[in-house]
Amino acid sequence: MNIVSSTPGALKRELIGKLEQREASIGIVGLGYVGLPLSLRFAEVGYKVIGMDIDHAKVEQLNDGRSYIKHIPPETVAQARRRRFEATSDYAKAAQCDALIICVPTPLTRHREPDLQYVIGTIASLLPHLHAGQVVSLESTTYPGTTEEELRPRIESRGFEIGAEVFLAFSPEREDPGNPKYVTRTIPKVCGGSTPACLEVAIALYKQVVDNVVPVSSTRVAEMTKLLENIHRSVNIGLVNEMKMVCDRMGIDIHEVIRAAATKPFGYVPYWPGPGLGGHCIPIDPYYLTWKAREYGVDTRFIELAGEVNRAMPEWVIGKVAEALNARGKPIKGSRCLVLGIAYKKNVDDMRESPAVELMELLVKRGALVEYSDPYVPVFPKMREHHFELSSVALTPASIASYDLILLATNHDAFDYKTIRERASVIVDTRGVYLEPAPNVVKA
Repeated sequence: MNIVSSTPGALKRELIGKLEQREASIGIVGLGYVGLPLSLRFAEVGYKVIGMDIDHAKVEQLNDGRSYIKHIPPETVAQARRRRFEATSDYAKAAQCDALIICVPTPLTRHREPDLQYVIGTIASLLPHLHAGQVVSLESTTYPGTTEEELRPRIESRGFEIGAEVFLAFSPEREDPGNPKYVTRTIPKVCGGSTPACLEVAIALYKQVVDNVVPVSSTRVAEMTKLLENIHRSVNIGLVNEMKMVCDRMGIDIHEVIRAAATKPFGYVPYWPGPGLGGHCIPIDPYYLTWKAREYGVDTRFIELAGEVNRAMPEWVIGKVAEALNARGKPIKGSRCLVLGIAYKKNVDDMRESPAVELMELLVKRGALVEYSDPYVPVFPKMREHHFELSSVALTPASIASYDLILLATNHDAFDYKTIRERASVIVDTRGVYLEPAPNVVKA
């Protein structure tokens, strides 16, 4: 039986006081591209931070003051360690925390339905260590209702009263890895609570590390906000990818069209086509809403159509590869192809849902001899569904000239595009890097 102070709201006031005085201990579960920057930010402003992750290698690296994310400098981790940050795989340490922030993956199943195994597994691991006077905040992107339908009943099963003893919130992550302009502190933080008291505590938690906290009326609104943000991008990318295919048939450069349209100072936002969707959010999050919408008898045709267009992009690009090779009297089978850039976007080492990996698999399936070059990914990482026993190829004039085709999949700034154009037999450019027409450049 949990003992609650006889004074209504006493635990809330005590917890808010600890947060505002920065005397609280912050536990962050999941130390990836979301959880690690958040951990470092809380440590930076003076909190004791316990980062929890099931990956023992990550824990060891962090406790040694090393970083496994390229855009996070090792000295930032080392500085956090010198303060009051520690990493652990022992979830029992959650009992020492006043705040628990969950930042674990929310992938899709093979049938494109929500896979909440990491969220549910995490809350199951934390439950034995929860105590009155804690705030629990979920940051993992998910469908509206997850916090109330999955987390709340499990916490209440321990006998805690939400909003009086344990405070529950949802505050979606908005990290943009590698973006120097927008970091954890400067990105506004949407926040919804299970009760008004929960929201009050969550605001007290996040306002210590984020410049602007944006409160909303419920966890469901906060969950839907994140989905809308990402669906907005997915739909617009789907539109511009479809426009790319139309322009290609008409002999029009879609990138020139977009640059011209972007000169309009109102009513237009430029989105750029690519070889497919990448990252943990845009390829996945729309399906969390389409799945939940079916429960309410709603067909999300617009969202699903955009998804179909975006998922078709890798096959379309491989079609352009085949055309480029055929024009030079070569089939894909047996051709040496170098994939240039395999992270999901430029200037980061993030491989989550990278379309470059699907391009590599499609090339191998058609008999190509595939290698890659990416300064951010020196060795192809172990992934849940994909793996190549490959290391990044060094780009030299001789190595560039040795390939039958170079497939430009991710436009890192580190590449010497002038030398690549001068030495390559043929380049299939999926990112619009080469603005001027060239006989050995094929736009895709």
